[in-house]
Amino acid sequence: MTLRNIIAKLAAQENLNFWLTNLLIPRRLATRFMGWFSEIEHPFIRDFSIAIWRFFSDLDLSEAKKTHFKSLHDCFIRELKEGARPFDRDEAVVVSPCDAIVGANGAIDGIELMQIKGFSYTLHDLLVDKNIVDLYRGGRYVTLRLTSSMYHRFHAPHDCRAERVTYISGDAWNVNPAALKRIEKLFCKNERAIIQTRLLSSKAPITLVPVAAILVASIRLNFLDMPLDASYRGLDVFNCDVLFAKGDEMGWFQHGSTIIIFAPDDFTLCDNVREGNIIRAGERLMRIPTPTD
Repeated sequence: MTLRNIIAKLAAQENLNFWLTNLLIPRRLATRFMGWFSEIEHPFIRDFSIAIWRFFSDLDLSEAKKTHFKSLHDCFIRELKEGARPFDRDEAVVVSPCDAIVGANGAIDGIELMQIKGFSYTLHDLLVDKNIVDLYRGGRYVTLRLTSSMYHRFHAPHDCRAERVTYISGDAWNVNPAALKRIEKLFCKNERAIIQTRLLSSKAPITLVPVAAILVASIRLNFLDMPLDASYRGLDVFNCDVLFAKGDEMGWFQHGSTIIIFAPDDFTLCDNVREGNIIRAGERLMRIPTPTD
């Protein structure tokens, strides 16, 4: 058995995985360190770091727009070649904003939804604002988990207008299945951004909630002039009025994490949205109701 296989087998042990990535190291300190380390542009550090990353993951750089990176961070937030992610142009469909593994999804039971089987949380726990909670009472949601090796940028799921961003500081728990099974209301503990948008066609509200995690030093939104990161404390609200066409880039994670997307109760999930499925940015996610619906 190779060293890689031995390490992969150890990493698959959930108790060990949880202990190593959540309890052994100080989460916020590790996140700040990774944010600093990943931006070092020394050729040896850059090349060695990317090589280690590729050794321990399924990192595929064949779709990257460029082949040379200034730093590990530059590789993390890489852009893709033109056309690498075609976006479904059906106007009746909301698409996935990112590459991800589909997590918990479906209809919201009043204001209660699932983190993972056996663990629930409420819209109020996550979104805080009662006005936003009321928009999605009994609505639809999809949890999209980005792994560290995936493409980290996220895009507009439809032609829409971004109206407000609420940033909530918090912890930096790992968001992998091992942690989701052990930490109640995990998404509600971690730092996150609540991006409120409205579809241009139907005026329906669609909200994206990028949730940060360990080693995710910040969430960057193209339409705000500052990163949302661990240096903030508490809650900040940014009012905005920004138009996006479906597929326009909205921002990126510094590493890998989760986006939860919310829609009203008359939306339906597409057939490909099943827990455990891999979905790519631009693939269909939800169907918008027609007037006859």
